[in-house]
Amino acid sequence: MDDMSVEAFQAKVLPVKNKLYRFAIKLLQSEEDAKDVVQEVLIKVWNKREELGHLKSFEAWCMTVTRNLSIDKLKSKHNRSRSFPEGFEVEEKRKGPHESLEIDDAMKRVNQFIQELPEKQKQIITLRDIEGYTYNEISEILDIDLNQVKVNLFRARKSIKENLLNINSYGL
Repeated sequence: MDDMSVEAFQAKVLPVKNKLYRFAIKLLQSEEDAKDVVQEVLIKVWNKREELGHLKSFEAWCMTVTRNLSIDKLKSKHNRSRSFPEGFEVEEKRKGPHESLEIDDAMKRVNQFIQELPEKQKQIITLRDIEGYTYNEISEILDIDLNQVKVNLFRARKSIKENLLNINSYGL
C-alpha cells in the first residue's frame, strides 16, 4: 500500500466502510457519532496508508480502530444510551400481517436483550452473529484471548435464549 493512490485507497477502504459504520452505530447508538467515528477511521487509514501493507488483516485493524474511537467517544460524552437501533431486518416476503408482527416483535426483543448484555458480550455477539466475523478476527479486533471470545459468545447467546424462553413460558 506504499504510495497509495486515491483510487487504491477507495478500492481497499470503501468495501469495509459500511461494516465500520454498522459496528460504530451499535456501540454508540447515534448515527451522527457513528459517521464521525467512521470519518476519523478513514482519516487514520489515509494517514497510515504506507504502514498498512504489513497488517495481517486490514479489515480487523479498521474494526479495532473503530471500536477504540467509539469507546473513546462514549467515555468523553458519558453517553450510555440503552436503546438498540433497528438492527438486522427480517425478510418479510409471503408472510401474513400477524406473522410479520410476531417476527418484528421477536427481533425487537432480541435487540433489547443484546443491548442489556455486558459490554464485552454485546460487542462479541454483534461482531459474530450480526457482522459475521470469525472467532479469530473477533479476538484480534477486541484484543482478547480466543477462549474469552468463545466463552463470552456462549454466555451472550445463553442469556438471550433464556430471556426468550422466559417470555414464551411466562408471557413476560
